[in-house]
Amino acid sequence: MASRIRVGQTESTRYMVGMQAVAKFTDQEKTTLATDRETGQPLYTVTVFVMEDERAEAMKITVPKDGLPNGLNVGMFVKPVDLFATPWARIFNGQLSDGVAYRATRLELDSPAAPVADEAGDLAA
Repeated sequence: MASRIRVGQTESTRYMVGMQAVAKFTDQEKTTLATDRETGQPLYTVTVFVMEDERAEAMKITVPKDGLPNGLNVGMFVKPVDLFATPWARIFNGQLSDGVAYRATRLELDSPAAPVADEAGDLAA
């Protein structure tokens, strides 16, 4: 079994949905839905933008169907619950492919960060 690494998050880490959840398949022909080994729930991939400090990057997170909140849409902020990273590598047609797979037990809707006002009551830029 591959080693899983819990993903740490800071107070300022934000996740914004970049693409709708799409079903995950076990084959290239997309005939067999991928399912959670323990619960049998179908798995979905959600692309989010992870924003932290002065940087942002896209991340795909796999979530079971029952872990997707109702009304999930592009542009909404979410919090991944029990987010883990699993490094992987494989050789296909003589070429090495590698990466990191991200998995969460669920996504919770999160409100956007409120603008910060300075002492005079003006919003910070």
